[in-house]
Amino acid sequence: MSVKVVRNSKFRHVFGQSQKKENCYDNIRITKSSWDSTFCCVNPKFLAIITEAAGGGAFLVMPVDKVGRVDRDVPLVVGHKATVLDIAWCPHNDNLIASASEDCTVKVWEIPDGGLSKNLTDCVADLVAHQRRVGVINWHPSAHLVLLSAGSDNKIFIWNVATAEIFTEISIHTDTIYSAAWNYNGSLLLTSCKDKMLRMFDPRTGKLLKEGKGHTATKPMRGLFMKDGRVFTTGFSRTGERQYALYDGESLECLTMEELDNSNGLLFPFYDEDTNMIYLCGKGDSAIRYFEYTPEAPYIHYLNTHQSSDPQRGMGWMTKRGLNVNNCEISKFYKLHNSGLCEVITMTVPRKSELFQEDLYPDTAAQQASISAEEWFAGKDADPVMMSLKDVFLANQSQKEQKSGGSVLRQASRRIAELGKPGQRDSANTEIQSASMSRLNMSSLKPPLSNPSNSNTPSHEPSPQPQGTNGNTPASYTPNALYTVGVEADMFTKLQEEIKRMKIIVKGHEKRIKTLEDRLNEMNMNYDDEDD
Repeated sequence: MSVKVVRNSKFRHVFGQSQKKENCYDNIRITKSSWDSTFCCVNPKFLAIITEAAGGGAFLVMPVDKVGRVDRDVPLVVGHKATVLDIAWCPHNDNLIASASEDCTVKVWEIPDGGLSKNLTDCVADLVAHQRRVGVINWHPSAHLVLLSAGSDNKIFIWNVATAEIFTEISIHTDTIYSAAWNYNGSLLLTSCKDKMLRMFDPRTGKLLKEGKGHTATKPMRGLFMKDGRVFTTGFSRTGERQYALYDGESLECLTMEELDNSNGLLFPFYDEDTNMIYLCGKGDSAIRYFEYTPEAPYIHYLNTHQSSDPQRGMGWMTKRGLNVNNCEISKFYKLHNSGLCEVITMTVPRKSELFQEDLYPDTAAQQASISAEEWFAGKDADPVMMSLKDVFLANQSQKEQKSGGSVLRQASRRIAELGKPGQRDSANTEIQSASMSRLNMSSLKPPLSNPSNSNTPSHEPSPQPQGTNGNTPASYTPNALYTVGVEADMFTKLQEEIKRMKIIVKGHEKRIKTLEDRLNEMNMNYDDEDD
């Protein structure tokens, strides 16, 4: 009887890699708040980090490609009167960000393209209703400008941001709300509470649909919906062990619960709906654990751990639209250090092929909203609009080819300049005399004779060359340099054509290989079933 030791998974070899310090962000005054939040959020345009500020609340927003050391006087978003506790980018507009604060307000800000040039104090929406601090905000996944907020007054408000009006108020909770999350299409709302209960609501009416027991400790607990409707949570046992659990979406009955360790930091779960991968980042930990979810038992499969030496104070997670799909990145984290460093960590699947990996990148959520706020409030549900990352792959590939083409032309330009330098002119003259002038038809480039009276010079004699101050050919007359440019440009064009031909051939072979691998996997499965 054959025994399968390793489960088949295309994510089995995913590995994490920390970027060099020059490709990270340094010298940031990261907030010292004790609130259990990630303190960081990121999208393809901007990176936002909650900062320490005197006399009010502030957070930093800067272009995501502006890496390196951050100036001490960098512009900030400074409209709150107390510490900022949570921030979240709008999924349908990369320039809109919401912030929640201890001043009992939620504000929405519009960040100009290119980032801030001065401190931003004026928000586009000021959402005031909570009586105590607001610690949780979350945008609707498919409806435009719909936002939820949860405060220490044990209330949840669903906002129409465009009109700054409350659509739904949920006041059932009797203790602190630790987390609030939408399901895949935003038709359900899940909350975790200090009373150790998980609750599911209709977000339009505020009606409690079902509730169930969560983790047994009163320490913070986080919950989120899986794409298929099940519920994943992280929390603590009564004896202090950190745990993760999976619950049935219909009854909220626990399907599986596993203990990890005895650390005190809350585990922040990040769920990738496209690949069904779950990443657990513990506050104060120096590791990122990642798992794969399957609908069949045992449901949660451990893959690996990215270990580093420094503990994390907060964590940001890039959306799929901001990944480098050409390098097979499937996730990217922005880890906040106590020292003021924001470290970039990429999760990559090793692949040899340079083609687009369709199995790693199914269609993902696009930036467009599926429905308006009014349609959603009226009872309409819609899944997020999807987009293919293949367009991103092709755009990156085109930019890469243009850069490589530019490097060839730059090399040719340098060659021209070198041939024009005084130290290179003697060799240039030798090259000019040995070049085959007939191939380039260089007769039109010959300079006029220095002595007009010698116009009857026989055509078989070489024409005198205009002399510089040292008797050598001037830098402006380098026929062989022009020949070099022509040859290199022609070679570059031929190489491009050859690469295109080879990629077409390779793509055909890859399709054939994939077909054969699928057949081989089916045969292995049938063989195992027979042995069982």
